[in-house]
Amino acid sequence: MKKTIRDFNLNEKKVIIRVDFNVPIKDSIIQDDNRIKQSLKTINYAIDNGAKVILMSHLGRIKEEKDKIKNTLEPVALRLSELLGKEVIFVTETRGKILEDEINNLQSRQVLLMENTRFEDLNGELESSNDKELSKYWASLGDIFINDAFATSHRNHASNVGIASLLPSGIGFLIEKEINVLSEVLENPKRPFNVILGGAKVKDKIGVIKNLVNIADHILIGGGMAYTFLKASSLPIGKSLVDMESIPFCKEMLEKYSDKIILPIDSINAKEIKEDVKTTECFISDIKEDDIGLDIGYGTTKIFKEYLLESKTVVWNGTVGYSEIDLFAKGTKALCEVLKDIDATKIIGGGDTASAITNLGYSDYMTYISTGGGASLEYLEGKKLPGIEVISDKDEK
Repeated sequence: MKKTIRDFNLNEKKVIIRVDFNVPIKDSIIQDDNRIKQSLKTINYAIDNGAKVILMSHLGRIKEEKDKIKNTLEPVALRLSELLGKEVIFVTETRGKILEDEINNLQSRQVLLMENTRFEDLNGELESSNDKELSKYWASLGDIFINDAFATSHRNHASNVGIASLLPSGIGFLIEKEINVLSEVLENPKRPFNVILGGAKVKDKIGVIKNLVNIADHILIGGGMAYTFLKASSLPIGKSLVDMESIPFCKEMLEKYSDKIILPIDSINAKEIKEDVKTTECFISDIKEDDIGLDIGYGTTKIFKEYLLESKTVVWNGTVGYSEIDLFAKGTKALCEVLKDIDATKIIGGGDTASAITNLGYSDYMTYISTGGGASLEYLEGKKLPGIEVISDKDEK
């Protein structure tokens, strides 16, 4: 059991909180502030307990100097100020005297947000490579470290693993909730426990499939990855996406778990991937050579629905169609409609799935939507997440 923010006396302490403010921003306007809102419980707890709060986050990728303009955290500081109802001091630096002076001048219950941690990646990927000197410097700015950025906990970076290895450390309320929800699914799911897996390539989900096929009652496979399984079954897939290197794995899974892995029986197809394209729907066996399968068909939706209606636990990771285009979001929407009305624990595995379900208007009907795409995937694989593993255990002195 990891220490949490509740295990520390925060009063008058400089508390570094690694949050996940990696939000979509267009023309300096935040498009979705959910990740900021998810951090509020931990930040407010630190404020209420007298901490001097120092917030750290990354935003986007920083490959060249011009990336700094679009990936500044300044819009986040403004939105966070509104949500907290108090000033958030924003420092446009990731190190140096200006940052140090602002931190040293912090009063109890004040909040400071420093600039994007990945600005440090411009000079040798110091953040992303967990540079020792950068970790030491950042750790020197605080007294206690709290990791509440689940979405980056599968990364070995200076702003999570590096600092946590040098300061008394704990997890925040968001990570605590993520761990509790996902652990319950892996260790003691209510049954029947069914999984929906979609997305593009099988190779991205091999670990999840290997782990969950031994835990779940059924795995319903859609999205681009379904066509690799279908090709492994010697069925025609036309010009549909196929992950050739994963064909042997798919064959092995289908041989061992034919009763657990449920594949599409029909498909919505097009000749090209674009808006307003002409579509056809047919059984998988009737897919034409120049067809691209882009969504599950009515028959598959009906079969998946039968499994879902019996479920007491559902984990969903990956849309079942090319949902970026409305024409091919029908299968994903149909499954959302099924989940909306069933009495079950419904967990969405973050990333594109969470975005699709939110955009379709079904997020309120889900039990829990994970904030971490890659992190939740690795957790469901049974992997240890370095950003959490490094945190002090409760029995440590």
